Amino acid sequence: MVQESQQQSDDTVRRRRKVIERSREEGHNRLFNDYFSETPVFTETQFRRRFRMRRELFLRIVEALGNHDNYFQMRVDAVRKKGLSPLQKCTAAIRMLAYGSPADNLDEYVRIGESTAIECLERFVTGVNEIFAAHYLRRPNKEDITRLLQMGESRGFPGMLGSIDCMHSEWKNCPVAWKCQYSRGDHGKPTIMLEAVASQDLWIWHAFFGIAGSNNDINVLNQSDVFTNVLNGTAPEVHYEVNRTQYHMGYYLADGIYPEWATFVKTIPMPQGEKRQLFAKAQEGARKDVERAFGVLQSRFAIIRGPSRFWHVNTMKQIMYACIILHNMIVEDEREGYNGNFVYDQVDNDIITAEVSNGPIPSFATFLERRGHMSQREIHRQLQADLVEHIWELSESRNNEI
Repeated sequence: MVQESQQQSDDTVRRRRKVIERSREEGHNRLFNDYFSETPVFTETQFRRRFRMRRELFLRIVEALGNHDNYFQMRVDAVRKKGLSPLQKCTAAIRMLAYGSPADNLDEYVRIGESTAIECLERFVTGVNEIFAAHYLRRPNKEDITRLLQMGESRGFPGMLGSIDCMHSEWKNCPVAWKCQYSRGDHGKPTIMLEAVASQDLWIWHAFFGIAGSNNDINVLNQSDVFTNVLNGTAPEVHYEVNRTQYHMGYYLADGIYPEWATFVKTIPMPQGEKRQLFAKAQEGARKDVERAFGVLQSRFAIIRGPSRFWHVNTMKQIMYACIILHNMIVEDEREGYNGNFVYDQVDNDIITAEVSNGPIPSFATFLERRGHMSQREIHRQLQADLVEHIWELSESRNNEI
């Protein structure tokens, strides 16, 4: 018994965690002098490449997180020793998002341990979602609708609000029991799907993430909330004219798998004739906006380009939505004519992906009527035929001007 007790005591000593003195203050001073001092070592271009955004935008995010969560404030322990600074915590999180690097890869420069780096990432993405989602994942308001319609009109598509498509994100640590549920034959690995709507300036107006990768785009559409405001009657009114025909519902450009609804405009497979060929070329070119948005999003944040190493779907959702919010913030910050005003609403709810209406709830009959009008195949085909004529007339008028 004495030997067993001695052996258990020895095992406890061997398993005791070793404390590593990381010189956190030196790490903060090095980081501050490299990027945030009045005469930083690295230039604005190098900061933009490594942090994926301008220094001013990054500092505003750090300030907002510090006001929202005490975790991102400098804390002092019982022996009056300073902990990690907000710059160190946010830098660790943004580097993991931008480079997709392992957590322990940040220890040598930022002086932050592996478990603490993972905690910083989770608190960072949660804070970004809670603070900024209400503004940067909002539905288009009247001003946004006006600007989107002008962008579509200039490209030959009156009434266009953007383009819609889905993207697969690989899940490396998917549980074995779930692999068949999350796998599809054309991918071969477990994935989770993201549905998004993007405009020409790469702003992502709608994001719906979390559907198993064994589904297709129609399955995701049937579960997403992309048309919730239309069905509830809270969407801004859209009026436009195509080929001398009045329409009162905006539309998205989509690929062939989407249904023939009045809210979608698809290309013409194997078009016959110059008019149809011109329309197909224009539609397929403009529909690539959402593909470009996916490409830019993945190039900015490598953590969603490579296989996800997290175990929980909710954590992956938080990371995906946070990357989309940061992407929209960067798009706004670098937009021509942006005045630098930083707008955000601090809320306590979970991720906000749709506006909440406090008005009367429509009856089920009204709901079905709106859905039936939205999914009318006749309007879809009439709109497509009118756009064929409209784009042809635009092409003829441009050729005559030349």
